[in-house]
Formats: sequence, structure tokens, C-alpha cells
Amino acid sequence: MSSPTRADKGHWAEELAQQYLIQQGLIPITQNYRCKFGEIDLILWEKAILVFVEVRYRQTQHYGGGIASINKQKQQRIVTTASLYLQQQPFHPQPTCRFDAIILSGNINTTPDIQWLKDAFRVG
Repeated sequence: MSSPTRADKGHWAEELAQQYLIQQGLIPITQNYRCKFGEIDLILWEKAILVFVEVRYRQTQHYGGGIASINKQKQQRIVTTASLYLQQQPFHPQPTCRFDAIILSGNINTTPDIQWLKDAFRVG
């Protein structure tokens, strides 16, 4: 049997992250929202806050782990993508938004460690 591809691991991580957030009480809206500016892995409601989530999986914490890969350029793409998402939705008034990260680490064949970073980065 072949090893899981990078896409397989990404899909697995996003599914696991979404299930984790649902268990924490968040309500899923959409997964893998794409536009010309980029992609947002998960969009969920936490009470009255619209939460945009970037999911990262790393087998090890070398080179800073998953959070280190969400650099300023990636953050800006996520913010721009979120802005377009908000423009396309019939929200009146615009909801309060937050940018979170879910970092999964460990072996894909076992239960990974899950780290939820609320407010992982901010606009601006």
C-alpha cells in the first residue's frame, strides 16, 4: 500500500480539526472555501463570532512546526480571502471575525496532538 499523499494528509487533518472544533461547540459553515486570492480551510461559528481557521499538520515540530508555516504572506492571503467571503454573504451587520489555527502534530497513524490557537493572527 502506498503512503498517503500530501493532499490525503491535508484532507485528513482538516476533517480531524473540524470534528475537534465541533466537539468544542463550534458550528461548521463551510470547508475549503476557495477564491482567486486563496483558500480558507474551515469557516465556523463560535456563538456570534465567525471563525476562519487555517489547519496545519506536521509530523514533527522541526523548523518551528505548523504555526511557523503560517507566515505574514499566508496570513494576508487568508485575510483577503475572508474579506471576499464576507462580501459574498448576506450578513447584516457584518459579524465579528477571528482568525484561528489548528496545529496537528504526530504520526498520521495514531491520534495526533491538537493545538487550537484562538486569535492566531489579526488583520493589519
